Amino acid sequence: MFDDGELEKIRQGRGRWEDETLSPYVEDGERKQRFATVSNHEVERLYTPEDVADLDYLEDLGFPGEPPYTRGVYPTMYRGQTWTMRQFAGFGTAEETNERFHYLVEQGQTGLSTAFDMPSLMGLDSDHPMSAGEVGKEGVAVDTLRDMEILFDGIDLDEVSTSFTINPSAPVIYAMYVALADQQDVPREELRGTLQNDMFKEFIAQKEWVIPPEPSLKVVTDTVEFAVDETPKFHPISVSGYHIREAGSTAPQEAAFTLADGFAYVEDCISRGLDVDDFAPLLSFFFNSHNSVFEEVAKFRSSRRIYARIMDDWYDAERDESRRLKFHTQTAGQSLTAQQPLNNVVRTTLQALAGVLGGTQSLHTNSYDEALALPSEEAVRVALRTQQIIAEESGVADTVDPLGGSYAVEKLTDEMEEEILDYLDEIKEMGDGSMRDGVLRGIQDGFFQREIQEASYEYQQRVERGEETVVGVNRYEVDEDTSPDILEVSEEARERQIERLEQVKAERDGDAVEEALDLLAEAVEEGENVMPYVVDAVKEYASMGEIMEVFEEHYGSYQETTAAI
Repeated sequence: MFDDGELEKIRQGRGRWEDETLSPYVEDGERKQRFATVSNHEVERLYTPEDVADLDYLEDLGFPGEPPYTRGVYPTMYRGQTWTMRQFAGFGTAEETNERFHYLVEQGQTGLSTAFDMPSLMGLDSDHPMSAGEVGKEGVAVDTLRDMEILFDGIDLDEVSTSFTINPSAPVIYAMYVALADQQDVPREELRGTLQNDMFKEFIAQKEWVIPPEPSLKVVTDTVEFAVDETPKFHPISVSGYHIREAGSTAPQEAAFTLADGFAYVEDCISRGLDVDDFAPLLSFFFNSHNSVFEEVAKFRSSRRIYARIMDDWYDAERDESRRLKFHTQTAGQSLTAQQPLNNVVRTTLQALAGVLGGTQSLHTNSYDEALALPSEEAVRVALRTQQIIAEESGVADTVDPLGGSYAVEKLTDEMEEEILDYLDEIKEMGDGSMRDGVLRGIQDGFFQREIQEASYEYQQRVERGEETVVGVNRYEVDEDTSPDILEVSEEARERQIERLEQVKAERDGDAVEEALDLLAEAVEEGENVMPYVVDAVKEYASMGEIMEVFEEHYGSYQETTAAI
């Protein structure tokens, strides 16, 4: 972008500046010996055109809405419409969460996002012995289609986009949503929403699974194939880096491992016989946004660029929609502190701003009290208002990619891209040229787990040495109790949930349920796509636990390889 003569003038000017202007200010040192991002990437004092001398504007940046999408996946971005404000919600029973859904919509939320309790996430019914003490505690309890009917009471499925944060039992929740649409006479092709359904991420970071990795991948691909045919506006996977980052990874690791997972799903779908341009537009991604604003912006921009090029070069994607990296962002839960929790409002604001500056398609802002409990109604409202103020009052949504062209951001984007690509090459090599096999091998050998553990340990060591400041934790502490009032879910929720489950089982047609489960078992045994059979089973009010038990009986369970550092 700059000719050699201009670069030489800049080099000479910088040398003069360092000798004459800078030198007196740094004789006694700066406030830190080393400046680095949360991911421990060293940050230079100053960036100039020298740092982006090799940048090819048209090839590396281009224009918004055109490959390689560095500057955004749509031409107008937020000038056309703002990102979807999709606050995560769910606690107790379906009635309580339905009430929270309606409250958020009334407050201006533009998309629903459903949090499930641990038994539902693990495919267990609320009356299972292992569910004791967990029913409704960290999300809503869903056992049968009856719960889903109550959860979306008064909500028109053809007018709302709904996200489901669930993984091992994702096919069951997806089937319930499809069955509910059939009940409401909403055409399946009009259903909009996103199913997280990212099992690779579970084995890498979040550690929630029912069956082993390979059959888990098979079932994920079943949902993609079903979505292509039945729900073409519904995203059957949200490839999730969020939990990888929450487990302690760096920003480049988060992006690299997430993209690797995404490419592995692409390869498995292609091996199934699906056309990449039929299913790739349905893939979505989910990233974390942490405290180092410019690092996060660089992560988002470089990930878009890498995805566009690899989908073209490796997988021969022809449609623009197949090469667009569309993603949801959530602010960093693990950055929130129980000490002085109101400080979390500021952290969340900066993280949300990074997501917007990085070009996210939808956004969840964490509530300030989430380090202590499920968010209260007041905290949820503040979190939503944070997004609305950024959208309506800050002006950052008025210009597409406003940090594009910044010497610092462009340099960080290039450096982030290089580090991500190094990881992708390593993972692909582990699979002898297959990203799918590389990811499976990395899970089996504990590669991802070790990388994340090492990064997490190094970060914590920096905090304990005082090299990283966490306000209110290792600096600027206060003695008084700053805890807010928190939301508590009583054990009565479990009692009500079990009572409803018993009632459903008493009222349903037991023979029809047994037949539906038998047909599902046969489909699993024969290697068929399981989704049509799961839909049929939930329509007969087969429970979450009954359906997941079919999978576990056939595929078995999984024991993780210990990832020693």
